[in-house]
This record gives sequence, C-alpha cells and structure tokens, in this order.
Amino acid sequence: MLTFLIPTAKEMKLPDSSFPAQFPPNSQPILDELAKLSEEQLTYAYKINTKASQKEAERIQAIYQKKAKTYPAYLLFNGLMYRNIKRNHLSAQEEHYLLKHVYITSSLYGIIPMDYPISEHRLDFQTKVKIRGKSLKNFWRPHYDAFIKKDMTIISLLSSEFEDVFSKDRKKLWISITFLEEKDGQLKGHSTISKKARGYFLSACMERNCQTLKELTKLDFKGFSYCQKLSSKEKYVYIKKEV
Repeated sequence: MLTFLIPTAKEMKLPDSSFPAQFPPNSQPILDELAKLSEEQLTYAYKINTKASQKEAERIQAIYQKKAKTYPAYLLFNGLMYRNIKRNHLSAQEEHYLLKHVYITSSLYGIIPMDYPISEHRLDFQTKVKIRGKSLKNFWRPHYDAFIKKDMTIISLLSSEFEDVFSKDRKKLWISITFLEEKDGQLKGHSTISKKARGYFLSACMERNCQTLKELTKLDFKGFSYCQKLSSKEKYVYIKKEV
C-alpha cells in the first residue's frame, strides 16, 4: 500500500466541526515544557513578536488545561499545500483514500492520520525548546523511525525540515517527490511551486485511487507529468512544461 507523508502548515483556519479536548501521551512532555515558558521566552523560542507570543501562550495553556477544542487536522491546517488538496465534497472512495493513505508529520503530535483531532497551535522543528534535554527533532526521531516499516511503500512529500527528523537509514526506504516548472527552456523549482504541486499530486492520487508506483508514473495533473529521464528509484520528478 502506498503511504504518503506530508508536513504541517503554520496557517490554520477553524473548520465548522470540532471535538472535545484531547491530547496524545507521547506529546505530553512537549506540552509540559511549553506550558512552563513565559511570553518573553516564547517570543525567543518561536522567533515571533510579542503579540503572537501572547496568542500562543493562551493556546498552549488552553491545551495544557484540557480546554482547547480539537479539529480534524487536514481541515484545520490551511497552508498553500492544504488549500490545493481536495478536501470537500469527497466521494466515499476519495475520503477513504485520504484518511488511510496519507499521514501528517507534526512537531507537536507526531505522525498522525489526516483526520486526527488536534488543537490550534504554532510549533515547528526550528523552535528553540529542549524536551528532556533534546531538540524536538531528536525527541521525535525514535517515534518517527518506528512508523516506517520495511514492507511499506513510503512516498515523501516532506520538506527537508521534516525529512531530517528521520534517521538516515529510514530515509533510504522512501521515494521523495520533486516538482519543477519549465520556463524559458530551463527547469525551476521553488517553495510555492512545491507546495501547490504537493496538493495537486495528492488530489490526483486520491481521485484516481492510485495503489502502485507504476500508477504514480502515469499521473498527469495541473500540467505536471512524470519525467523518467530525471527520476530514479529513490526520487520521482514531475515537470510542468511551458504551454
């Protein structure tokens, strides 16, 4: 079975539906540490302004005190990639595909299914906080590594920030996806292209119920198509050519 890994997003938008407060045990040490930080310390750790740190302190305390509502993760995150994933008016097959094949890698919640209930928060692996003497990446590495089994076919749609949480031997077990655009005869890639294309790619996989690697190479979506010449067993490259 194909299993896709995607990153979180800083931007969030509250969905219509919510669930009661809950929090996973594996994440509790992180929450305990964050709850100790003053607004001033949060400003430094997160590299944000005073107004943003005040908002984040309120969020953290709400989660810590089990007062924060939770929402399906794939509906709460609203960054560029998520806005380009088909999330509404899904058929039963499409919803099943999205919820069974795609997992979100979070610095607060770990690796979670797309519909896992989470609360509003702002945390990434660049945040300067120590959990039991370890960075967030080192704290999560054993948990992240344990997720990947040798019989799984992992498709990484992660940025380097998230890929680096995994050990080197685990990263050898997946296929990474690269998206490029052809302009003026040259191939170019940047963050905006990648984020949008990840959403397009996942939507195409879901709509066509892709179950094999061969099916991934046959995809055409939003002008992107598989480039065999630049691809390898470890990396699939999709190019959007000039019209």
